Amino acid sequence: MANSSHPSNLDDENLNLTAISGTNLSFDQAFTRLVYFFALITVAVLFVMSWVIFSEALPAIKQFGLGFFWGQDWDTGNQIFGALPYIYGTLVSSAIAILLAIPVGIAIALVTSENFLPSSLRTILAFVVELIAAIPSVVIGLWAIFVFIPVLEPLEKWLGNTFKFIPLFNTQDPAGTNMLTAGIILAIMILPTMAAITRDVLLAIPKELRSASMALGGTRWETIFRVLLPAGFSGIVSAAMLALGRALGETMAVTMVIGNSSQISGSLLDPAYTIPSVLANEFAEAEPGLHIGALTYLGLILFGLTLAVNIGAVLLLRWVGRTNK
Repeated sequence: MANSSHPSNLDDENLNLTAISGTNLSFDQAFTRLVYFFALITVAVLFVMSWVIFSEALPAIKQFGLGFFWGQDWDTGNQIFGALPYIYGTLVSSAIAILLAIPVGIAIALVTSENFLPSSLRTILAFVVELIAAIPSVVIGLWAIFVFIPVLEPLEKWLGNTFKFIPLFNTQDPAGTNMLTAGIILAIMILPTMAAITRDVLLAIPKELRSASMALGGTRWETIFRVLLPAGFSGIVSAAMLALGRALGETMAVTMVIGNSSQISGSLLDPAYTIPSVLANEFAEAEPGLHIGALTYLGLILFGLTLAVNIGAVLLLRWVGRTNK
């Protein structure tokens, strides 16, 4: 009886296994299709957003064409619009911010991920830095106006008086609201992104690399600069691109401290204007037609700038990957 029932038990177990595997397979297929569905929705939203912005900007595109990029006049009364001062202000303020945020962010990431400080102090420092990201932009702008600008203004006047022969500081008696102030405020705002992601990248590097470098006689700083930073280069570049993307699109804090002047100046101590700032200041009261079209054209340019930054980051990472092989 036992021998005769044994094949039947095996058949039952095989049927159960087949049913379970079939269930798992169907679940995996359903989950895969769901993931593809949400991915397609994301891509569709991106294309719809691009199409809506392009459609609204079409009157200005037809009127000004590519000349809109290097036009410097913005006269709503005569319906003459040019984007160059705003593109210039956006790029320069973001460049200042990322140049300041990268070294400071990497330094914070190293301090909070390596054994320079006690573990409890590293945790507190990392938490405080990441907490900056939770502060609303308008609050940072108010802090900049009432606290930061009065502190920075004497330094800017000293730079303008001492280094006025340098075009970057060729401004007599600069006011506190200018390109340099906006760049520093932007650097403070994107610092949590740069520091937090870089810290996670450094913590993800296997400890064996550190141990191997130390075992071969490398000092702590040699290990950091020759092993850890090269190993985490791709992640650090990704952090910098995410931070730069936020800097390009930041609105309120920059609007409050940059001075909002549509004149192009080579001096960092002069007021400037950015694309998000002019959109925030004028869009609500813009007249239908060419004015709204010009503002939307600016939004389309900003969208293109952020897209170009991300494409450039991907190409850079691929190039670095090929050269390291």
